[in-house]
Amino acid sequence: MLITPNRSNLNKIVVLNPKGGCGKTTLVTNIASRIAADDSTPAIMDFDPQGSTMRWLEKRPADRPPIYGIAAYKQSMGATRSWQLRVPHETTTLLVDSPAGVAHNDLCNLTRDATSILVPVLPSAIDIHAAARCIADLLLIAKVDRRDGKLGVIANRTRRNTKSYASLMRFLDSLGIPVVGVLRDSQNFVRGAEEGLGVCELPARRTTQDVEQIEKITSWLQNWRNRGRNVDLDRQIRSAANVTELYQQQR
Repeated sequence: MLITPNRSNLNKIVVLNPKGGCGKTTLVTNIASRIAADDSTPAIMDFDPQGSTMRWLEKRPADRPPIYGIAAYKQSMGATRSWQLRVPHETTTLLVDSPAGVAHNDLCNLTRDATSILVPVLPSAIDIHAAARCIADLLLIAKVDRRDGKLGVIANRTRRNTKSYASLMRFLDSLGIPVVGVLRDSQNFVRGAEEGLGVCELPARRTTQDVEQIEKITSWLQNWRNRGRNVDLDRQIRSAANVTELYQQQR
């Protein structure tokens, strides 16, 4: 069980999509590296059995701002689970890299006390289908309230001026959930992953567009205390019905 410290200043960000390969780890590592640059030591809690986030941290150069890693996918015989998942007291941002194939009970557990939930979606019919089910589960099973303004979507690995991109953006617009960022299908993210860096830490000559989107996402996340105050309730109700109907059609 994920036990979140009872701190009023802790921004718990859950990156979630039960479908594998949608870019959760890429999103987590790039957000963490950007937040770390602000002299704040974020923590990443890696629940993915592949341990990709922890391998990224192992590659991270020692001269870069520190990021605390918690290998939540490991079971330690020498320590209690609560001790294994402890979050440093100085940490004010916790990023949860969730695994693929999250069960309903785990979904509720992972999102409990979350201040922000990000759902990355790829521009393909299969991924749009999976995202519809994920968002419906968040609303209907995990009881995430849209009025809290904590739920956001990331369009990931996109190529503008393509039919798949247009289909993805139409789908996201129908949800009534903010599209927090649109990340390109860029080799900059691949290069950063190989070097233990985020795109914000790479040479700026070719990363301007990618950095702009990571900055936009991070700004939305860091404004977590003020979200949910200006929500269009009528649109939220209509879009909730749209998601539920789409979910039922695709089951």
